[in-house]
Amino acid sequence: MSKNIAIFASGNGTNAENIIRYFQNSELVNVELVLTNRESAFVLERARSLNVPFACMGKAEWMDGTAVLSLLENRGIDFIVLAGFLARVPDCILHAYPNKMINIHPSLLPKFGGKGMYGDRVHEAVIAAGEKESGITIHYTNEHYDEGAIICQVKCPVLPEDTPDDLAHRIHALEYDTYPKVIEKLLESEG
Repeated sequence: MSKNIAIFASGNGTNAENIIRYFQNSELVNVELVLTNRESAFVLERARSLNVPFACMGKAEWMDGTAVLSLLENRGIDFIVLAGFLARVPDCILHAYPNKMINIHPSLLPKFGGKGMYGDRVHEAVIAAGEKESGITIHYTNEHYDEGAIICQVKCPVLPEDTPDDLAHRIHALEYDTYPKVIEKLLESEG
């Protein structure tokens, strides 16, 4: 039986597009909704061009969460994937989707995680700290930024000459390769 997923994204949406394309012909996974908290998020254009239903909810709706939860329920959403989503997920949604909401983070958590640690900020901090490796962490979402149970981590080297852009490029490649496969495995295991 097919599972309906929603993708939450706040920005450009490259991970969201990658996930949508990965599951376009899947009998297991249907990307039923792309949801954002920013009207200017380019992820909306990506969803539109890929014929995926989308919505933008304002700050008040996100903080309250009931309108978001109602939309998810009306769309029959079984599982939520955060892909560059920068707002805190309201408790009512977290409680409605226990162990059915995952996030991807561009570092090896618990290092370089938490509120305000996203995108280039993470890569800059990794390089500034002199780390020899970085990577991605896919984890369940809970009430605290980047503190949910870790599902998997994939590592890559941090080279001495790396700029934050160099590291970001390597991290994105890991994200694009790994995230859809982890989503698929999690949903397959649910039956």
